[in-house]
Amino acid sequence: ESVLAARGAGIRVVMITGDYLKTAIAIAHNVNILQPQDDPATAAVDCAKLRPDGEYLSNPGMDALTSSVRVFARAKPEDKLEIVKSLQRQGAVTAMTGDGVNDAPALNQANIGVAMGIQGTEVAKGASDMILTDDNFCSIVAAVEKGRTIYAGIQKFVAFIMSVHIAEVMQIFFCIICG
Repeated sequence: ESVLAARGAGIRVVMITGDYLKTAIAIAHNVNILQPQDDPATAAVDCAKLRPDGEYLSNPGMDALTSSVRVFARAKPEDKLEIVKSLQRQGAVTAMTGDGVNDAPALNQANIGVAMGIQGTEVAKGASDMILTDDNFCSIVAAVEKGRTIYAGIQKFVAFIMSVHIAEVMQIFFCIICG
């Protein structure tokens, strides 16, 4: 349900895992990352497609792939890092969750790295910006909702302050000009 709530809030959830492709697809269907109408052949890929000849795809090729795929399987630590970089090149604000040493480079590269507090390693916690104390994705969705509410409140406050005080500034400016 939290993945559906995240999607409803405009958040694109992407799963990057070391699991085999079939396992990753089953998990993604179970947690609603992949919908029943999604074609697993295009929405889920083995990370070997990121580096077909041993070298990573060019930036445009990588960006085209990461813009449509929601499940990446058999990912190496460097694959996770390249996927995060690709999403950032596309203008996405990226959050990466992880619990192991292999996640540390991508946690560090992401706009916000989120380490698992219960099962996470100290390396992952050190590389992240935030530690999730309950290891629950629902907490991330709730934090985004609260953060957006706070941001909207700040915007309203600034607009109010500016509209009230602009008259005072104009009056003082007018008095200085007129002498």
